[in-house]
Amino acid sequence: MNYVFALLLLLLTGCATSGHSTAQQEQEKARANARIHTELAGLYFERNQMGVALSEIDLALQADRNYAPAYSVRGLINMALREDKAAEEDFQQSLRLDKTESETHNNYGWFLCQRGKERESIPQFMAAVKNPLYATPERAYLNAGLCSRKAGNNSDAEEFLLRALQLQPDLLQALQALAELKFAEGDYLAAKKYLTSYVQRNNNLSAAQLWLAVRIERRAGDSNAAASYALQLRQRYPDARETQLLMQGE
Repeated sequence: MNYVFALLLLLLTGCATSGHSTAQQEQEKARANARIHTELAGLYFERNQMGVALSEIDLALQADRNYAPAYSVRGLINMALREDKAAEEDFQQSLRLDKTESETHNNYGWFLCQRGKERESIPQFMAAVKNPLYATPERAYLNAGLCSRKAGNNSDAEEFLLRALQLQPDLLQALQALAELKFAEGDYLAAKKYLTSYVQRNNNLSAAQLWLAVRIERRAGDSNAAASYALQLRQRYPDARETQLLMQGE
């Protein structure tokens, strides 16, 4: 009897273990489906196909209601659609589910910054970079720099932008932001340094960037470089507002 009882107990344990394994496999499958649909939603979002992106998020959440990145991506979509209340609820729900999700902290911070809450955005960016597993901390530092500048805090802005460049020396947005910042502060040689670094990596400048380059080179005392940028501005963007400013001698 003892042998039979032990055998039955072993079989029951095996069934329970098998059941648990099956449940775990189903959970993993659901999470994988949620991840795939969320990634697809992100791709459609980047292509500005918001309706399809939202449909993919719906599928992601049907697969797993607790998949935090799905709410973060839906927050970005709602932000783009100017559905601000829904966007903020999505970002907060994502962080309730996973407060270590750096991408959500970065996205939420950018949302706050773009909605006039620059100072509130900085703690979100800092929370993002605290995670040692965050793959792109330079993005959070860049955003923190841009939002600090927008808030009028140039000292912090410069520090954040330099941190971004330490992590990714060819980060064009950081180089441009530092050139603009130094020009505004009247440090024209430093502005020229960052402008030169930018042009070395990408010389396909927009009208706004060419106009900035003209003004930096003028103030830095390099008339030849200023004339070269001015010529490019007139030839490539004859109808741009910046070209009109150039022609007016401003």
